[in-house]
This record gives sequence, structure tokens and C-alpha cells, in this order.
Amino acid sequence: MGGITVRAAAPGDRASVDALHDREWGGPYVIVHDTRYDLRTLPTLVAVDGAGAVTGALVHRTDATGLEVVSLVAAVPGGGVGGSLLDAATAHAREVGLPRLWLVTTNDNLRALRFYQRRGLRLVAVDAGAVDRARRLKPGIPLVGEDGIPLHDELILELRTAAV
Repeated sequence: MGGITVRAAAPGDRASVDALHDREWGGPYVIVHDTRYDLRTLPTLVAVDGAGAVTGALVHRTDATGLEVVSLVAAVPGGGVGGSLLDAATAHAREVGLPRLWLVTTNDNLRALRFYQRRGLRLVAVDAGAVDRARRLKPGIPLVGEDGIPLHDELILELRTAAV
């Protein structure tokens, strides 16, 4: 995508990244697979435009099982920023020899399901009731999500990054 550069977040990006997380998640904390993450403490990739403005952020963590995308947010959805960030994270996972890139989304997030599946991620599991459990740790999670869909479950998607 022309004009977008993806790089590791720098200290000067913090306010812009925090603003994206405030808008998308209501703050720096997300609950995923029964784990509370502080997005400020995890490695972050940022997409920046030609003027140097942060246009998106991908927060991740790694372990022996792969690279987990904990949060992916674009300032303006549909402009290629999310795809650029996901491509960079996938390339990083391959470069360091991780077997997969994986992430969690919620059962109501049809736009995310389309986005990830178009990029080769596959649905590999459903954690029924995971969002209901997450509300105990973050009561602000709504009962009804996008498109009026009741919000209950986490969907796990993955992309195999190593040859099998």
C-alpha cells in the first residue's frame, strides 16, 4: 500500500497508539482467552503515513507456539492499514521460525472474520462463553455486539507460517 510504512512502535508513538486503543477497546486493557493484557506492555507494530502519523497498531506476543495478535486496530478501517500490519507480523513470525500466527475475535465480528479469512487465516476453534467469562474482569464489555448479535464466544483463527 503506497504511503504506509510499518515499523516497531517508538516511545513517541505512545499517545497515538493509546488513543486508538481507547477508541477501540475503551482503554489499554483487553481480555482474551481468560487473560487480561495491558496493551502498553506488549510489543507493538505501528503503521505510519507519509507525514509520520500513526494510522494503525498491532500488538502481539510470542511464545514457542507462535505469534499471537492481541490487538489490531486501524484509524480508518478498509484502507489497507490492517492488512499491512498483519503482513508485517506474519513476515516477522516466519523470519524467527514461529510455526503460526494466531488471534482471537468475537462471534459478532463479521467484518474481522472476512478480513482474516481473506488473508489466509482459518477458524480452528470456538471458546463458547469466553466473552461471558471476560465480563467478570471487564464489566464494560457489551452484551450485544456488532449487527445486534449477542456477544458470547471467542473464535480462534490461525495462519500456519512454517512449511508442514
